[in-house]
Amino acid sequence: MSTDRVLPSSFRDPSGFLFWRDGVLYRQVNHSYREDYDLLVSSGLYDRLVHEGLLIPHEEVDLREPAAPGMYRTLRPERVPFISYPYEWSFGQLKDAALSTLHIQRMALDHGMSLKDASAYNIQFLRGRPVLIDTLSFERYREGAPWVAYRQFCQHFLAPLALMSYVDPRLGQLSRLYIDGVPLSLASQLLPWSTRWRFSLLTHIHLHARGEKRFAERPAAVAGRSISRTALTALIENLQSSVEGLRFRSDSSAWTEYYQTSNYSSEALQHKATLVAQLIAEIQPAPQSLWDLGANTGRFSRLASRKGIETIAFDNDPACVEQCYLEARREGETHLLPLLVDLTNPSPGVGWAHEERMSLLERGPADAAMALALVHHLAIGNNVPLGGIASFFGRLCRWLIIEFVPKTDSQVQRLLASRKDIFADYTQEAFEAEFGRHFDICRTAPIENSQRTLYLMRSRERP
Repeated sequence: MSTDRVLPSSFRDPSGFLFWRDGVLYRQVNHSYREDYDLLVSSGLYDRLVHEGLLIPHEEVDLREPAAPGMYRTLRPERVPFISYPYEWSFGQLKDAALSTLHIQRMALDHGMSLKDASAYNIQFLRGRPVLIDTLSFERYREGAPWVAYRQFCQHFLAPLALMSYVDPRLGQLSRLYIDGVPLSLASQLLPWSTRWRFSLLTHIHLHARGEKRFAERPAAVAGRSISRTALTALIENLQSSVEGLRFRSDSSAWTEYYQTSNYSSEALQHKATLVAQLIAEIQPAPQSLWDLGANTGRFSRLASRKGIETIAFDNDPACVEQCYLEARREGETHLLPLLVDLTNPSPGVGWAHEERMSLLERGPADAAMALALVHHLAIGNNVPLGGIASFFGRLCRWLIIEFVPKTDSQVQRLLASRKDIFADYTQEAFEAEFGRHFDICRTAPIENSQRTLYLMRSRERP
């Protein structure tokens, strides 16, 4: 008998659930969802969404044993290479995910259906584009019925986007604290008063928040409300224009100009790029996945992604991640996923039982990782011991391309300019010793016209 493992993120929906069996991901569709699933397929909505790259494709399969009683269909969906979460997305990614959700809702209405869920967690990025992964999110549209996912859309998409646009891009991290969506009452309090003069935000956030409080006090007022299809379509169009009108606050970061302001000469940068490309090519077997830790705007990430390697470009600067994503979208890159992650406080396991959303470590290990011009920021900028960095990296990847920047480098001198040098152990010898506890050092390569050194290492803990 096969042992099934139900995904912890898949327990809330009575319509079905995802589960692993023998290393393959399946989705069980329960009998309670039979009518809506059949309509999704027979109406042509499934085919149209898949054709336009808006819904994850699947195939129906026959399993000898259902994963649980009540099974109607078993689906095998296409695998998403890396699962990411809204609090790891840039402003542009969240905005594109919101617009895709609204586009899907419009198409669903055209086929006699409606989204019953508008959770941002139902969206993933596949081949550079946002795609809906929850096949069971649709239900039959009934004339006069309001959009049941309206409030959820505002909490998961519109509220965090408005806060990122009008206040600070870092407020996207509120989605990490409120995984069921940013409360509209909180968003209304945090947004500047001037947003009340923008009709869409006044309606969908400020008045919506006030209405929630009023209806909570008088729930009978909600009963019997109806909305025509025309009015529902107008609501979706208004939400779309509301999202489209929001802009990223671009007055942010010096890190987007890092390579123009650092001490790298053009020759050193070119030599570094050549070495990194060579080291990637030396990894055998060739990596299927690579995590670029501290990727900045993805300059070196693209040395991997453009070889067809599924590459995640992590950085903790919202402006860098935004720029990386916009360039990837503009160039039509299909193997690069920029994400906002602070390695000194990476995404934890959150939600019910700490399992509903996976930690960064749970989503690894990657076949390979890069840590270029990063160690000195962690060790000196954040007081993380070299041994702790080496241990953590050893859990993240099988192969590691890493750069050591000595104290004599001008970038390290800038870090030390505003603090006492208490980092006596920050030496190249100590670096090699600490990383040597977790990795075999396969190659060392000095970068020309600099004092920096690149290393290729193989993990002893994850052969």
